[in-house]
Amino acid sequence: MMTARPFCSFTAAAALAVCSLAALTGGCSFSRPAPVKQVYLVEAPTPPVAAKSQPSTLHVRAVGVAAPFRGRSFVYRETDLRYTSDFYTEFLVAPTAMLADGTARALERARVFARIVPPGSPPEGDFLLDGFFDAFYVDLRDTGKPAAEAVATYFLSRGDPAAAVPFWSKQYRQRAPVTGSGTDAYAAALSAAFGAIATELAADLAAVNLQKP
Repeated sequence: MMTARPFCSFTAAAALAVCSLAALTGGCSFSRPAPVKQVYLVEAPTPPVAAKSQPSTLHVRAVGVAAPFRGRSFVYRETDLRYTSDFYTEFLVAPTAMLADGTARALERARVFARIVPPGSPPEGDFLLDGFFDAFYVDLRDTGKPAAEAVATYFLSRGDPAAAVPFWSKQYRQRAPVTGSGTDAYAAALSAAFGAIATELAADLAAVNLQKP
């Protein structure tokens, strides 16, 4: 007596093969939903208004970021030598643009100069400000006291291209404790660390003895 089992097995296998082929051409779909990412924009809180405003124009030209922290993904430091990036949590824009724009907005709100020219604008200004972040990450080495770490150096030079060598610079280092848990708390701590640097920078620039070129 013949049995139908071989025929059924062949039919199932053939159907699977047809569906697999169709999946390649869009006919069958076993696709999973795309992973949802958390997206944040880090911005310095408004610093105090400077006691004295420089009667000149400052062009915030560019702010660089060290290679390990230049990408949009959040970076976590887990040990002295091990860093990890979070695929599911990232900045809305690259840190180079985000920190440059944030620096310009903070200085404008603090009224450090009579006028602030933001990054990306045509080159103009009595003075030029550049910056570089050596570190911008969330430090998880002490699991009981996580903190955001930011280290930046800013350089001030004259707007005259012939004398565009920095005549003033200062490094800033800030740690802001993570209050709470999760990526919202990490983003808030990064904003706080950046804000503390921007506040120091504003006070220092207001105190520099500048002679308009």
